Amino acid sequence: MNDLIVHRHPASFLEVGLSLQLTLPDEGTGAQYGASVLGWKPRSWIVCEWPFHFGQPISCAAGTACLLRYIYKGNMIGYRTEVLHAQLQPFPFLLLAFPGTLEEVPLRKHGRVAAQEPVILLQVEQHRRQQPSDDQSRIGGLLRDLSASGCAVLLRRPVQDFVPGMVLRAEFEIVGTGHVNNLTGVVRNVSMQADGTHLGLEFQFDGKETIEYRGWGGSVKKALEAFVLQKHSFESA
Repeated sequence: MNDLIVHRHPASFLEVGLSLQLTLPDEGTGAQYGASVLGWKPRSWIVCEWPFHFGQPISCAAGTACLLRYIYKGNMIGYRTEVLHAQLQPFPFLLLAFPGTLEEVPLRKHGRVAAQEPVILLQVEQHRRQQPSDDQSRIGGLLRDLSASGCAVLLRRPVQDFVPGMVLRAEFEIVGTGHVNNLTGVVRNVSMQADGTHLGLEFQFDGKETIEYRGWGGSVKKALEAFVLQKHSFESA
């Protein structure tokens, strides 16, 4: 696999609260479940949240094979493990076997993935060149790609309406996860192409952004990281 790096000290790529994706190969569905790392003992075990699906814990008996993936410092990490123990009380958690090796794939800054979703952009007040009505200030477009750090947007608006440094707020859907509202994006590049005006936005997480979740909870940034993670896979998986 291109750019694949194998490490023999997985603990160096763990931290409490790390957002991860858990896949059960034997399930045969390819479903990926969100969870967080709660702790670990080197060379012994990893403890993480027990993912729920439609209000019920996923089937994870002792001995169930698992594949863990997550993004850590711009790299995608993955390794195979198995369930040692599953427990619902005092809270739902899984005890997983500690891996002997892991695979690391360097990603472009937060790894962009293709997208074809509607997006609404709202121009922040101090950057408006005029005082339009609320309807006029809402700009409809199409997401072309998305990452945890930014996105590319296609608009049918004059290119001169946008300049680098302009601040916008975005509203869009993260497919399968939830609806993002009020996410700040700074225009980093603007170009006019045959199909319309293209913007490159860099996200700024200022605490005003929200997400309406369908499933597991967390921040907008974690939801974006999880979405990117779902779209990437290890060839060895």
